Amino acid sequence: MIAIVDYGAGNLRSVARAVEQAGVRPLVTSAAEAVARADALILPGVGAAADTMVNLRSRGLVAPLREYLASGRPFLGVCMGLQALLTGSEEAGWHECLGVVPGRVRRFPSGLTVPHMGWNQVVRRREHPVFAGIPDGANFYFVHSYYCAPEDDAVVLATTEYGQPFPSVLARDNWLATQFHPEKSGQHGLRLYRNFLEWAGALEPTTTAARR
Repeated sequence: MIAIVDYGAGNLRSVARAVEQAGVRPLVTSAAEAVARADALILPGVGAAADTMVNLRSRGLVAPLREYLASGRPFLGVCMGLQALLTGSEEAGWHECLGVVPGRVRRFPSGLTVPHMGWNQVVRRREHPVFAGIPDGANFYFVHSYYCAPEDDAVVLATTEYGQPFPSVLARDNWLATQFHPEKSGQHGLRLYRNFLEWAGALEPTTTAARR
């Protein structure tokens, strides 16, 4: 079962449609027990860290998410679904997040237009199955005012330049998370979702995302 966590995120439906286009019908759920038994999990998100964590806590999803991430099963975080993995966010004060990745979510420096919105290059530091067939330096779509600053640089899979380099993809072991929105990123974004589903064992590997 491929589950998408429903905690009221604004991009939930577009993520579900992208997964369906990639070849799998996901379960969209806010149930803790469904998160616990998922074979692969996607955590989408837009908006503020404080609202995200309030919504996750109110649905009883914080502990199941932490337990799922520790289980070794495949996980994909998108935008706020990336930032929620860190220790906490400096957005409008200090807000504790899931604490899976030691580090802070910080606001872009003054002088830059925020949010960082639009297409930008994602430059990989190493290869990963979820980026198979996607050119290094490909453009993806971003909308965010804060960026992740993990304590361990080894979890940074790719970076993007906006006034300064910032981590745009983090990955370790069974999980990968993107600051950009694959569901808004055209064919490269759809390919990323299909690659994730193949990595998770939900689809047979193919040479083209159109074959299913």
